[in-house]
Amino acid sequence: MFADDRSIENLQQLFVEFKKYLKLQKEYTKLEITEKLSILLSALVLLSVVIILGMVALFYLSFALAYILDPLVGGLMVSFSIIAGFHLLLVLLVITFRKKLIINPMVNFIAGLFFENDNEK
Repeated sequence: MFADDRSIENLQQLFVEFKKYLKLQKEYTKLEITEKLSILLSALVLLSVVIILGMVALFYLSFALAYILDPLVGGLMVSFSIIAGFHLLLVLLVITFRKKLIINPMVNFIAGLFFENDNEK
């Protein structure tokens, strides 16, 4: 089909270069995925630490507020009940607005992480 050996050599060279290109693309994809997953994992670890420290702070502040409210409301049990009611109200608000507060920001973060524009880099 080919008239000379030069055309065959060119096709062989093209095939070798194409194989190199595919190998490099595979390595690049692995590096991209590793980078994205590392960023995602570090964000999750940071979020976990912030949540744990926030819960500890909320715990101590709740006890302090309960003891501050004790003389004002007439008893420690009443002040703890008021604070428990406040916490339940917060839980209900978070559940009610979970899409706006939790789901949408998480989806935007993950979508921005994995589908970011190459022009931004």
